[in-house]
Amino acid sequence: MSATGYVAVAAQVAVVAGGAPLLTGWMRQVRARLEGRAGAGVVQPWRDARKLLRKEPVSPTGTGPAFRLAPLLLVAGTAVVAALVPLAATRTPVSGSADLILVVALLALGTVALALAGLDTGTAFGGMGASREMTIAALVEPTILLAVFAVSIPAGSTNLPAIVAGTIDHPARTASPAELLAVAALVVAVLAETGRIPVDNPATHLELTMVHEAMVLEYAGPDLALVELGSQMRLAVLLGLVATLAAPWGVATGGSPALLALALALLVAKVAVLGTALAAAEVFRAKVRLFKVPELLAGSFVLALLAVVGSYFLTGEAGR
Repeated sequence: MSATGYVAVAAQVAVVAGGAPLLTGWMRQVRARLEGRAGAGVVQPWRDARKLLRKEPVSPTGTGPAFRLAPLLLVAGTAVVAALVPLAATRTPVSGSADLILVVALLALGTVALALAGLDTGTAFGGMGASREMTIAALVEPTILLAVFAVSIPAGSTNLPAIVAGTIDHPARTASPAELLAVAALVVAVLAETGRIPVDNPATHLELTMVHEAMVLEYAGPDLALVELGSQMRLAVLLGLVATLAAPWGVATGGSPALLALALALLVAKVAVLGTALAAAEVFRAKVRLFKVPELLAGSFVLALLAVVGSYFLTGEAGR
């Protein structure tokens, strides 16, 4: 493995960790402009993180290791996902380990860690948010698995770099019905996984509607900064995964530093476009009722299942 592969892994993690707050700030700015407001600025999330890091860490009385370790597990697990997913390059030292099931398991690790932290506080809001989060996760994780599995059938592997490299070699796959169904299901799953409208509203603190915010109400100072950073990184990584699977062009398949630099620039552009579209859609869309969320996620699961069936039959027809 050349040095470019190691640089690619480090660059992916650095771009996700450093650019995720900027992506969140950009999406808030887009929403503010469409709503006729000036907005706080693109770098406001970094200002908020700096303010929180200067505060003294405070933990509620009676909490245990689950509460204190959850922010670290969330950030660390997302950073590992950013290293595994071929956001900018397919030939890296960890490409052999970038299996679909491992990536989904690492994403679920952060979700479970936050849910346990919410339960560890012993508050009504923490338990309510943890219960809702695990209910959503139980429907989201299978959808992500099926959606990416549908894309993996033509490649003959659940290894994400192999899937992306195969799609680059056969660009017609991106326009197949199975691929379109899989991407549609994955988009809905990403909205639920990251707590965006219509599943959850990240800007609300209404007790009866919040999901993610209910689990992290007791966090303050540096711990809250880590929780916010981890959530922002998850959004950036999942949008990057959607962009890579739906439009893999530009992902470096060789060891050239120039190709890697171009791939990173295109990654930033594609994620920014997806973030802009998501923020704009949230302005004109309302959050659905909590009891309607399972129906929405069940619909995305059906789309992913249809994508698997369609991909299986299309691959079988092409092999004849």
